[in-house]
Amino acid sequence: MRSKMMGCREEHQSTHGSVLGGKPNHCVIYPPKSSIVAEELERRNNDWLNSSSSSSSSSGTYRFVRTKVASDLMVQVGDFSFHLHKLAMVSKSGYLNRLVFAKRSEGHGHNGGSLKIVLDDLPGGTNTFESIANFCYGFKVDVTATSIAPLYCAANFLEMSDDLHQGNLISKTEAFLSFAIFSSWKDTFKVLKSCESVSPWSKDLLIVKQCSDAIAWKASTDPKAFTLGQNSNGNLNVGESSDTWWFQDVSTLRIDHFIQVIESIKRKGVKPELVGSCIAHWTAKWFSGTTFVFDDPTIFKHLTQKLQRITIESLINMLPAEKNSVSCNFLLYLVKLGLKIQVNSELLSKLETRIASMLEQCCAQDLLVKNYGDKDTTYDVGIVIRVVKAYVLLALKNSRARLCIVGRLIDGYLTLIARDINLTLIDFKLLVDALPTNARSCDNNLYRAIDMYLKAHPSLMEEERASVCKAMEYHRLSEDARQHAMRNGRLPLKIVTEFMLLEQVKMARSISVSKSNINPRTTTQVIMKMNNKKCLEKGFIAPQKEIMLIRKEVENMKMQLNQLQMCKLKLQKQVQRSCIK
Repeated sequence: MRSKMMGCREEHQSTHGSVLGGKPNHCVIYPPKSSIVAEELERRNNDWLNSSSSSSSSSGTYRFVRTKVASDLMVQVGDFSFHLHKLAMVSKSGYLNRLVFAKRSEGHGHNGGSLKIVLDDLPGGTNTFESIANFCYGFKVDVTATSIAPLYCAANFLEMSDDLHQGNLISKTEAFLSFAIFSSWKDTFKVLKSCESVSPWSKDLLIVKQCSDAIAWKASTDPKAFTLGQNSNGNLNVGESSDTWWFQDVSTLRIDHFIQVIESIKRKGVKPELVGSCIAHWTAKWFSGTTFVFDDPTIFKHLTQKLQRITIESLINMLPAEKNSVSCNFLLYLVKLGLKIQVNSELLSKLETRIASMLEQCCAQDLLVKNYGDKDTTYDVGIVIRVVKAYVLLALKNSRARLCIVGRLIDGYLTLIARDINLTLIDFKLLVDALPTNARSCDNNLYRAIDMYLKAHPSLMEEERASVCKAMEYHRLSEDARQHAMRNGRLPLKIVTEFMLLEQVKMARSISVSKSNINPRTTTQVIMKMNNKKCLEKGFIAPQKEIMLIRKEVENMKMQLNQLQMCKLKLQKQVQRSCIK
């Protein structure tokens, strides 16, 4: 298919209505006729294309235009020199026109020699300037989605507008650039990727914004409405969720371009939950453990850490503010990264507060954030301790019922991590003690976690085991849990003895309460009834004998109470001896 657009003839295969895509968009620019007839731009060094990335091997490489007129202008771009003609170049470039005029004003070129111009900061470098030279001499220029952004930036740098020459390079490249961005999903990303080499020109010329807006529009639209093409791995972008199909391609973007895309997507009204999930997807792709992935291994370590810090701070700042738009687990992961990279403390505190406000809606699995060191715990306990402490500061005015929800959450989390042999006693205790005592109405889950921890750490000293059990209270355990604790050989003797003592005291109180609730008149009436029944069979029993029976019952109760008191004293002495040892 061939179509004309603002003097630029594009050759591309139409694929509208197909998610499978087709050949990438391709443009052939046919420039206006040049004032100088040239045969071709001759390359004296045939290895130029292979050596363009190495300054040492490309030094002294030249380009000559074959014409009947000798060249009078040398343009140096990087390590490459182009022997050209002023008339052909300045007629289409306002920037070169000014430089040539300034050189001649300084007296250069009056003796018949060539003027020399150096363009070290030309966007796109040597490859792009060769295309520009071809355009100025009337040769056709092949352009793709990968090369169009650098060429457009270079045309603006050289001021190649229609004011100098109708159908100049700016208008022609601009036409194909807009077409490539909005016609194909695949080409939009190619254009955006090529912008990395021509920053900040691509940003100032709004190429990045155009690409971001196009991606946002397509992400909120039925993917079958435009050309998707294939992703960077050559796999077709089909079979994805109807809401998240665009995550994979967006996650390939560099952080600054990713920020632009997310801002455009937010303005487009995409659901906050999808935006949060996309940010999490990008983070998971770019961060492996806590190591940032770089294409260039020569970047210095301090620069790497600085870029990491800027990246994490940018991710935190771009998070949707809406409640539940981002998972608690992902936010904890950001805290982990932020602590390692030492991001802004105020920003980190704000993030911890946000997580703390979500704890009442979380489950224990949400708190599991993996560590990657061999000697580290399986899961990062430190970040959970920080968040729980932040919650306690927020929850001072909360009802006890809400505190107990978080209490059950933390006890469940302790149960999940208790078997980790690398979990230190200090971290376990800090997490147990992070909540106030009124945050637990029942200690059954806490007891289970403590028992699992003691089982996984058999080398703990008696004092250490006692300190672990300190937060567990007898009266907050169920009857079954108490009975199990009193028979549990992993618990320290002090705790077992204390539980047994409290069990005896409980029994004593129960008997004492029963005794105090006895009504003499009622007891007498019961006995009288029994006696009256016996009287019918054996005759009348004297009132004096009835009184003796009551007294005997009271004496039995006193004896039982004394025995319990003696048992209590013995247990107290055992506890004291065990403490001395």
